[in-house]
Amino acid sequence: MAYPTDRPRRLRRTPALRRMVRETRLLPEDLIWPLFTVPGRGVKEPIPSLPGQYHLSPDMAAKEAKEAHAAGLPAVILFGLPEAKDAAGSGAWDNEGPVQQASRAVKEAAPEMIVICDTCLCEYTDHGHCGPLKGQEVDNDAALPLLARTAVSQAKAGADMVAPSDMMDGRVGAIRRALDEAGLEHIPIMAYAAKYASAFYGPFREAVDSAPAFGDRKSYQMDPANAREALYETALDVEEGADIVMVKPALPYLDVIRAVRERFDKPVAAYSVSGEFAMIKAAGAAGLIDEQAVMLESLTAIKRAGADLILTYFAAEAVRLIG
Repeated sequence: MAYPTDRPRRLRRTPALRRMVRETRLLPEDLIWPLFTVPGRGVKEPIPSLPGQYHLSPDMAAKEAKEAHAAGLPAVILFGLPEAKDAAGSGAWDNEGPVQQASRAVKEAAPEMIVICDTCLCEYTDHGHCGPLKGQEVDNDAALPLLARTAVSQAKAGADMVAPSDMMDGRVGAIRRALDEAGLEHIPIMAYAAKYASAFYGPFREAVDSAPAFGDRKSYQMDPANAREALYETALDVEEGADIVMVKPALPYLDVIRAVRERFDKPVAAYSVSGEFAMIKAAGAAGLIDEQAVMLESLTAIKRAGADLILTYFAAEAVRLIG
């Protein structure tokens, strides 16, 4: 049957009708808010490349998390900037590092909030790569015990979940074994399973001072041209024990999110990265777009593609609009 019998506009005529037949719903429990933790107390310093985001000392991270949780946000993911860096990234597993301190502080301030810790070394190495070096190459296998040690430290500090983002081969299995051996078998792993060597990460790298001192990360992060490889990478992480799999970035990789959703039964997360956020903020500030409308449309598109969870710098703002 066709027009005039079929009239799809009938169900778009009013806001109530549109809500009734809406296929994709963005909910507060879908969102995870990245927070940047630094040493000290009482620190809340704006991050120029990420408007409205801050470097937060553990006490201030706990304050922000508590307020966001009261508004309906279920989870935060913590990134850390240490006082000092070295070749191995030893600050990553420092039990008194900013991420570990912030984990404890957030759990004390908002016990029901889910605390996730980004498990990587790039923020802690003096060369900015995601593992120790062998010459000018990242030593994949040497990185695995260091990542595992970091995950255990984070879990012991109160993290409800760890999220390895380094893209080293075998790191999910190494972390799973280390957690289990430490009596932390209840801690889930959210693996950055398909993390691309993207140009959309610039503001984040400024925020955590993690740009590589030389070269780039293309030898371990994925080629943006590849989609089938994302399924291969995801399958390996699932086999090694990942509980949640992630695609990063989100909006430029909606096809990959959809492919991962269709292939795997694990919950799928997607990271709407700093470049996505910064572009919307810049266009909004210039008066070129309705910032709130574009934010919600973008997040809805990510969920429509198949993401169960969305990591986004808009989380605290979005939850107040949709809660």
